[in-house]
Amino acid sequence: QVQLVESGGGLVQAEGSLRLSCAASGRTFRSYDMGWFRQAPGKEREFVAVIQGGGDTYYADSVKGRFTISRDNAKDTVYLQMNSVKPEDTAVYYCASAFGVVRYARPNSYYYWGQGTQVTVSS
Repeated sequence: QVQLVESGGGLVQAEGSLRLSCAASGRTFRSYDMGWFRQAPGKEREFVAVIQGGGDTYYADSVKGRFTISRDNAKDTVYLQMNSVKPEDTAVYYCASAFGVVRYARPNSYYYWGQGTQVTVSS
């Protein structure tokens, strides 16, 4: 079993920055693929970024060049650095984890989820 706890959400102005954290516990963190998803009101949960156990990273086109995903295996934590945020980035952000993810953009590829953290971007 893996427990994921997100933090770092809040209210930020457009063009500002925010860093989300996801602390993991329970199993061998470094072997797992760690993803960030987000869900805005009335919309489906969508892929944001993933960092694989080997360190490869992939991003949604909508955040490429603005967001950076990273991990600190010594702290069992994955981060999402959000720069140049836009009002359309407003959503609840979720951390997700699984081992050996193939279709990393699909939510049902992940079997551990955090409770989410709200990010609100004001214009």
